[in-house]
Amino acid sequence: MKIYKSLDTLIVGAGFAGMYSLHKQLSEGFKAEIFEQGDDVGGTWYWNRYPGARCDIESMDYSFSFSEELQQEWNWKEKYGTQPELFSYAKHVCEKFNLRKNINFNTKITKAKFIKNTQSWLVTCDDNSIVKCRYLILATGNLSTPNIPKINGVDTFKGNIFHTGAWPKEMPDFKNRTVGIIGTGSSGVQSIPIIAETAKELLVFQRTPNFSLPARHSKLPIDKRENYKKNYLKYRQLAKNSSFGIAKYQPPTQSAFDVSENERNSIYQKAWEEGGQAMLFSFTDLLTDKKANDTAAEFVRNKIREIVNDKSIAEKLCPFDHPIGTKRLCLDSNYFQTYNKNNVSLIDISKKPIDEINKHGLVTNGTEYTFDDLVFATGFDAMTGAVNAINIINEDEVSLKSKWAEGPKTYLGIMVSEFPNFFMITGPQSPGVKSQMILSIEQHVDFIHNLIMHKKDNNYSAVNAKSKNQDEWVKHNNDVAHSTLYPLAHSWYNGDNIVGKKRNFMPYVGGVANYKNICDEIIESDYKGFEFS
Repeated sequence: MKIYKSLDTLIVGAGFAGMYSLHKQLSEGFKAEIFEQGDDVGGTWYWNRYPGARCDIESMDYSFSFSEELQQEWNWKEKYGTQPELFSYAKHVCEKFNLRKNINFNTKITKAKFIKNTQSWLVTCDDNSIVKCRYLILATGNLSTPNIPKINGVDTFKGNIFHTGAWPKEMPDFKNRTVGIIGTGSSGVQSIPIIAETAKELLVFQRTPNFSLPARHSKLPIDKRENYKKNYLKYRQLAKNSSFGIAKYQPPTQSAFDVSENERNSIYQKAWEEGGQAMLFSFTDLLTDKKANDTAAEFVRNKIREIVNDKSIAEKLCPFDHPIGTKRLCLDSNYFQTYNKNNVSLIDISKKPIDEINKHGLVTNGTEYTFDDLVFATGFDAMTGAVNAINIINEDEVSLKSKWAEGPKTYLGIMVSEFPNFFMITGPQSPGVKSQMILSIEQHVDFIHNLIMHKKDNNYSAVNAKSKNQDEWVKHNNDVAHSTLYPLAHSWYNGDNIVGKKRNFMPYVGGVANYKNICDEIIESDYKGFEFS
């Protein structure tokens, strides 16, 4: 076995998590490198180039806070970071901190094995080269493994097939073409209005309608941006002490039933006009009390009925199968208005799924629909997909995938018991996807980096998560989830979108402030739950 490179730290993925982790490691003098499957940095914002792709958190929040100089020099132009702007930001971060020389592009990691006698990992790349490292950090992202549904005949389709999560660099031209799109989650909600602008005809195949709120996207006024920059310290602190890591959304103080119906609806109306996710922060009990939630859900359903002209189509677009906010809430620009266009058709496949895809289109409920191009807006194998794509094996020849057969088990979403010196940034059972992602990334990277430094300063060779503490954390994660309405939804939070995936509620929904406090207490107690050898 020939080892072509030895490192202190190998990081998988060159998105925001990987780049910040690399910066921290290099700053401390570690020999560290990133291995990245794509040919540039950006992670999510490298791969998700579909029409209308943008973040659902406002750009002044969704950005790094670790460097004051970076905060002040970068000028966001849009209220919500669009894919091109976020991709440019990622490249700027890479150049500013001189990271590119330590990134191996176009390289996929296929296997990692822990070797007990050297207390190190042997990591195999897709060209079969092997890298030895002391620390293995996965910065592979929560939404990075595209889910392509297993539909009979998909290989026979003669037209172009696109997936929103792996969109080509060259934007396809849908002018004078009939396009079929499967999926009405976040990427569908964002791309459907844009594709409809140029396509001759757009056929939307919807299995499950989703709640979507208006983003009210716009250019970012310069005075607002500069004011935010002046007060960044205050806003970042507010974000850290909030539930979801967003400065403007502080915890509400009253129940939905502390006010009259008229006042409640006027609060919802104000949130609707403001745009973004403000509605979910209107009352204390929207995610814990079904009756309270119903008031917000019905408000949004009535908005859909007002917007969509055809009453039968409007009703098909109204979600009834889950409480609002228990799936990732979509933000849109004229999504529901798109169904008033003559060139857009909604095909409901909730009761009669797709029978097959053929060379000209697809068949559902005995009807054939033909189109030139097919778009899968079918999301990802979330939270565990990218981890399980690597064959990770511990010293006992046990794979992580087999350990997770009944669902992921982690300690804080950071480590897995019996896998020493192996770390995940925003792994399952951490707030990640239920927070402002970059805030959670920074907190995790700092925690992991400090844990590694603690190990190094005390001359330990390995750090591991204790099984007992891991079990307690998984139980806590589940207890918190089941005190809310989240498990009622059929969602990727539970792994429900992947055939054969065991149902487990994966994110931590106790809030980023609570989570950070727990992590800080663990550090203060000399890293309780971690064992050093």
